[in-house]
Amino acid sequence: MSTGPKRGRPPGLAERVRGLAGVTSAEVTADRDGAALVTVGYSGEPSGTVAYDTVRAIRALPAPPGTRLLVGGSPAVDLDLVHDLGARLPWLALIMIGVTAVLLFLAFRSVVLPVKAVLMNLVSIGASFGAVVWVFQDGHLAGWLGFTPTGFLEPTLPVLIFAVLFGLATDYEVFLLARVREAWDDTGDNRAAVATGMQHTGRIITAAALLLVLVVAGFTAGQVMFAKLIGVGMITAVVLDAALVRTLLVPATMRLLGRWNWWAPRVFRRAGRADAPPGPRDERPDDAADRARPRRPAGQGRK
Repeated sequence: MSTGPKRGRPPGLAERVRGLAGVTSAEVTADRDGAALVTVGYSGEPSGTVAYDTVRAIRALPAPPGTRLLVGGSPAVDLDLVHDLGARLPWLALIMIGVTAVLLFLAFRSVVLPVKAVLMNLVSIGASFGAVVWVFQDGHLAGWLGFTPTGFLEPTLPVLIFAVLFGLATDYEVFLLARVREAWDDTGDNRAAVATGMQHTGRIITAAALLLVLVVAGFTAGQVMFAKLIGVGMITAVVLDAALVRTLLVPATMRLLGRWNWWAPRVFRRAGRADAPPGPRDERPDDAADRARPRRPAGQGRK
């Protein structure tokens, strides 16, 4: 960690830095061309709470007259990176979730299904984040995976994992919902549609997840920490998504929601599919559609 004035040696700056909590030393180690370098030592890990608090405390010090106070080093870089990521993450989430919701609405003509899909995606992604922290930050399985835990994670990695896993989880959701929607259009029976969708897509989702796990497993066998972390995070999310979310949580949720799965305001239904003919399925779930809708036997498709 270093500080540099605009010109001249900073009078008393090293002494003031030395008096900060957590600082063990502060010495002027270079003074040339109107700039001085103050090297600061602190207790604790190279990147941790003490290091970050020390950076904030030094930056809060008033600069000596006629000087400019700059703080560098790894902890300062981490703080600046986290600040920049935090300022832009809401836009990333808004764009990803917004575009996904709009596309799912246009595909399935439902307001409820896109919301449910986003929430289900966050379940598997959240579990993968927990696994990454447990393994790489807390150090579990370090010997088996062949790495030395540092006690912290590179701030950009969770962002990258979130973006990749959100897209993968949405793919699995589309596989399932496409078949369920087709069965719903055929029968008008939500329970039969969900069962038919699971029957026809279960093996596809499982096979796709297995192939992806086999490919990503190679990342965990390498020596690059970046690749190991992505591998563990993706494997955890894909396995949980294919084994639990798409086979249990999504069907159970759709079964409980019933006909509300396919609800959308009339104006949005027309925007989603302008050529859709009017009929009972375009009415609210609690109106006369339940009495007027013709029924086909479950499992009978179009000819």
